[in-house]
Amino acid sequence: MLTVRRAAERGHANHGWLDSFHTFSFANYYDPAHMGFGALRVINDDRIAAGRGFGTHGHRDMEIITYVLDGAIAHKDSMGSGSTILPGNVQRMSAGRGVMHSEFNPSPDTQTHMLQIWIEPNVAGIAPEYEEREFSDAQKRGRLQALVSADGVDGSMKIHQDARLYAGLFDGAESATLELAAGRRAWVHVARGSIVVNGVELAAGDAAAITDADRVELSGGKNAEVLVFDLA
Repeated sequence: MLTVRRAAERGHANHGWLDSFHTFSFANYYDPAHMGFGALRVINDDRIAAGRGFGTHGHRDMEIITYVLDGAIAHKDSMGSGSTILPGNVQRMSAGRGVMHSEFNPSPDTQTHMLQIWIEPNVAGIAPEYEEREFSDAQKRGRLQALVSADGVDGSMKIHQDARLYAGLFDGAESATLELAAGRRAWVHVARGSIVVNGVELAAGDAAAITDADRVELSGGKNAEVLVFDLA
């Protein structure tokens, strides 16, 4: 079964410096029909104005993944971690028993476009953790590259949940299939471009919930960048 969630159906908040679309309920956007999908709790599609960002704020007991599409985001936190995340770099932060951090667009003239993803952990109160890794376009071209997982498969970063997040780039004849084990489900988010998912065409910002199926099939991409979640 495939259920489509179109980009225009998402929650939306425009704060001037931040233009954000919420796939699931977040902040002032509340939709009881879209509170999350399995352990996947947040996908925020954020555009941050030049020189602006999120001041220091706290998180706890959440796996937070930052995926930059365009521009850059400068991260600092109470663990002493600090770096500027560029397209191709993926950040994984396990908030654990508590962490403070800030995120700013360091450019004086270029907007940042990023996805911030929250996955609920299967353990609470651990020491916070930070990790960043580069995944090249070549690793994602015409295939699904694991970014995070519980077991570090395919060079991915480890998170504290039985979930895997993949990213892929697809254009023209490129295609990929993700086999789903019995009882698993998938969420597909199209970050840009368009692609056919299990026979249904999705455009940028669209998503699909896939349940009671044994695979996710991606084909017919047009400059597509896609994230696929494999969830319990």
